[in-house]
Amino acid sequence: MPYDTSEPNPELLKELVTMLMPFGKYKGRLLCDLPDHYLEWFQREGFPKGKLGILLETMLVIKLNGLAYLLDPLKKK
Repeated sequence: MPYDTSEPNPELLKELVTMLMPFGKYKGRLLCDLPDHYLEWFQREGFPKGKLGILLETMLVIKLNGLAYLLDPLKKK
């Protein structure tokens, strides 16, 4: 089932602080903890298809706009 991006989805924010990067140099790291340069690389080279790509692109937008602090309350302590 395609991921619906036409409506805001607060569940995406929860997934950013719980989902682990499934591959690559930062495999096993939370998406919210990926370094900016890695997200920028995906922007240049192309985000993965599907949900992971949407999450990575969302994380990049959050970081570029200085809003990463908004995820702090969602992180498990």
